[in-house]
Amino acid sequence: MANLGIPQNTIDVLNKYKFTFQKRFGQNFLIDTHVLDKIIDASEITKDDLVLEIGPGIGTMTQYLCERARKVVAVEIDKALIPVLSDTLSAYDNVTVVNEDILKYDIRALVENENEGKPIKVVANLPYYITTPIIMGLFEEGVPLKSITVMVQKEVADRMQTGPGTKDYGALSLAVQYYAKPLIVANVPPNCFMPRPAVGSAVIKLSLHEEKPVSVKDEAFMFKIIKSSFMQRRKTLKNGLSNSGIISVSKEKVDLALKEMGLNESVRGETLTLEQFAKLSDLLG
Repeated sequence: MANLGIPQNTIDVLNKYKFTFQKRFGQNFLIDTHVLDKIIDASEITKDDLVLEIGPGIGTMTQYLCERARKVVAVEIDKALIPVLSDTLSAYDNVTVVNEDILKYDIRALVENENEGKPIKVVANLPYYITTPIIMGLFEEGVPLKSITVMVQKEVADRMQTGPGTKDYGALSLAVQYYAKPLIVANVPPNCFMPRPAVGSAVIKLSLHEEKPVSVKDEAFMFKIIKSSFMQRRKTLKNGLSNSGIISVSKEKVDLALKEMGLNESVRGETLTLEQFAKLSDLLG
């Protein structure tokens, strides 16, 4: 089977099926074998692994995954790509292609039925417009996962791994770091894709924590506080929490909590660590 990481082979498949790119699905196919190797190496897939691939496209990365994994389940939303995938993956008997929206797909059932409830690995070249909902969905569902290795927009990757006091630090940084250890594996320029995206990309690996880095009484309430803190970055934490409309807490209560934590009442949310947000959540809850 032709290696689809080579641009001419991708062009041949697209021409054969008269495929047209759908903007609404954010389709950008990877055409660089070096980047594909980096993704596969970073994901550390072995013959013991069940891999969930989100958005296989024409099967470029799927071919690489099939070579390494015990089984690959590739979930593709665009039904026009299903016959293409049947062709490009015909050499492999360890892959199942599912024509479904990943946000509606029952990943828990997949883990139970195909992997005896043991954690799986996720690999994806994600459409940029839906990156955060997909990753947060995977985390919040509590599905057994070992790691998520994904291609995302460069600035989103930066936000995921940055720390307090930086311009990229925000609710996404804290959420990702609560669930996983993020590591940017590679930066990927636009010319590695067909069609070329307008922005740079990055491969990031999120290794799920076996134990959360902080303990908090009410996880959902902590994330409401985090979200409220970053809705209006220029405001003090106290004003942000009071005016967000997400949580109901008085300025007096926030003042007392900040005092107990040894923080100034004019502190801003962007300077707090995950540990501090957990403590604040427990004090305000």
